Amino acid sequence: QVTLVESGGGLVRPGGSLRLSCVASGRIRSIDAMGWYRQPPGKERELVASITSRGNANYADYVKGRFTISMENAKGTVHLQMNSLKPEDTAVYFCNADQSWGPVEKVYKHQSWGQGTQVTVSS
Repeated sequence: QVTLVESGGGLVRPGGSLRLSCVASGRIRSIDAMGWYRQPPGKERELVASITSRGNANYADYVKGRFTISMENAKGTVHLQMNSLKPEDTAVYFCNADQSWGPVEKVYKHQSWGQGTQVTVSS
C-alpha cells in the first residue's frame, strides 16, 4: 500500500503550462510504475501518461509532444509537465501507482490512486 498526494493543478489559459507533482509514501520500493489519468466532466477516466521504475514512458496520442512524465525513484515522486495546454485538456487529473510484491510464484498486486487535482484550461 502507498498513499499518493497530488499538487500543481489550477486554471490556465490555452497555450499555457502547468506542472503536476505526485508524492508517494508507504511501500515505495514495491512500485513498478506510476502514471497520470484524467477524467473530463461527464466522461470516463483515461490514461494520460505512465512511466516504469526503469524510466520507460508511454503517452496517450493526444498529449505526445506536449506533455512529459518523469519519475524520481528514490523519493517515489512523479511529475507531469504540461505545455501547450488546450481546452480539451480540462479534467480532474489523478496520480496512479502500480505495485507488486512477494515471491514470483505468488505475486501480490495493488493499484493506488491519489485524490485528484483539477486542471482547467480556459480563456
